[in-house]
Amino acid sequence: MRSLSGGTRRTVSIFAVFMMVLTSFAGIMSQAGAQDRPVMRFGTNAADIQTLDPHFSSATGDRTIVDMVFNGLVRFVPGDATQFEADLATEMPVATENEDGTQTWAFTLRDDVQCHGTAGSEAYAMTSADVLFSYSKVSNPDTSGYAGGYAGWSFDAPDATTFNITLETPVSEALFLPQVANYSGGYVLCEESYNALGADQFITSPAGTGPFTFESYTPQVAVVLTANDDFYRGAPQLGGVEVTFVADGTSREQALQSDDLDVIAGVPEAQWVDRMSEVEGLQVDVFGVGEVVFLNLDVEHEILKDPLVREAILLAINREDTIALSGSPVSEPVYSVVPEAFMPGGLSEEAATEAGVNYEQDLERAQELLAEAGYAEGFELDLVSSEMDSYLRAYTVLQEQLSEIGITVNLEVVQHQAMHDLIREGSNAIVIYVAFRPTADVYLTQFFSTGGGVTNFSHFTLDELVEQARTTTDADEQAALWQQANTEIIENFAGYGLMYTNQVYAKNANVDYGHELVSVVQLYPGIDETTSIGGD
Repeated sequence: MRSLSGGTRRTVSIFAVFMMVLTSFAGIMSQAGAQDRPVMRFGTNAADIQTLDPHFSSATGDRTIVDMVFNGLVRFVPGDATQFEADLATEMPVATENEDGTQTWAFTLRDDVQCHGTAGSEAYAMTSADVLFSYSKVSNPDTSGYAGGYAGWSFDAPDATTFNITLETPVSEALFLPQVANYSGGYVLCEESYNALGADQFITSPAGTGPFTFESYTPQVAVVLTANDDFYRGAPQLGGVEVTFVADGTSREQALQSDDLDVIAGVPEAQWVDRMSEVEGLQVDVFGVGEVVFLNLDVEHEILKDPLVREAILLAINREDTIALSGSPVSEPVYSVVPEAFMPGGLSEEAATEAGVNYEQDLERAQELLAEAGYAEGFELDLVSSEMDSYLRAYTVLQEQLSEIGITVNLEVVQHQAMHDLIREGSNAIVIYVAFRPTADVYLTQFFSTGGGVTNFSHFTLDELVEQARTTTDADEQAALWQQANTEIIENFAGYGLMYTNQVYAKNANVDYGHELVSVVQLYPGIDETTSIGGD
């Protein structure tokens, strides 16, 4: 992590009009005692939410809110995603290998967890029935976007505080724990709260077990959360959190400097980090985990189905051009889709070079390959990009690089959610995706397997290899199989890692997250019951 502060502070009030909207939330601290504690004003770079059902949410802005409202059976240690600890469970589970070849993980649940109340239900004590409901939901493709990760799992709740998960095929702890932790499908929902709201209403007014409860949502303005004083780890030190939607980076920056916001999503650029670090009273944090920016080349596309064309595209790429837009320490190169810096199974620069898949830019050879494929005069591609900087900048660099070998990219910029919809409908022969996933298995399953469904943008599959890696419990063998899979992806010109981008957030110096920032899988600093705001 990099924490920086100092310099001279400027006062800017451009955000005052916007913040007047939030005065309508003046009554949110209706819970006893909460009104005596500060409310954190958190500026996210999203324009709005997409869904706050954790079993569907994938956007960083949504994950931020979800993480404050829900919990998992275990959790990533706050601020350090390399470690796990028990959460809704009393202790970490241990696997039992059964005589029939299956594997069972047994959890003993805490007896002091309260499910949030809603407009249609009172708060109540969570039991194994709620956990069973949650895992039945997340493993059903009709009610979850992450069902593929739970295929072959069965669930049992023999009593109120016991919950068992049985896997048809044993997996390693490294693969199992992220699936039951506070990330994506691992979040636990409460049955009565969910049913009282209904699936449609739950998307915008969720109820869980976390340190903050949902209070209100104003589209394109804010989601307001209130302290849950019945939280099993203790009442939060904050009275609540106002998560404000401020898609424009300049507006977020000015709002922070004028004391209209306490924490903001920063701009992932080294120059921005250096400049903001000179502002008195502010602190900038650069921390992991890094989101990988990688290419997906559609092997079934009318033109790109020819491997000579795909190879030419990769030979037109220069990673450094993309990295230069952010700069170190914000961005660093990756040499495979799976980021070797954050998990086993990725390729280091040395490993990629030894495998012959660390391609250097070679425009002359790229043009020769296009001519050999019958495209000596080049061709055109119509691609869509999100308006978000992380996507638009990468697509713009790609557009410029491909133009050097005669490929014209007609780039249409659309809203972020529209881009996601369109690329899942097959709009792009080349998809640039920005993502972090907690294990190599998840990257490979979601993007390069039959089970990846609509996120397998390349239509290149490694099912047998992915399954082989998943079913071994030998960590070294598993990592070697994942490395082999990454090598084959690049050898077939189906995917290519460009860089990873760390998280950049800025805050008033009196904000204390309650933990050091090393790496956070939810892609924000992590706000929980220990987070506080001190005096000036």
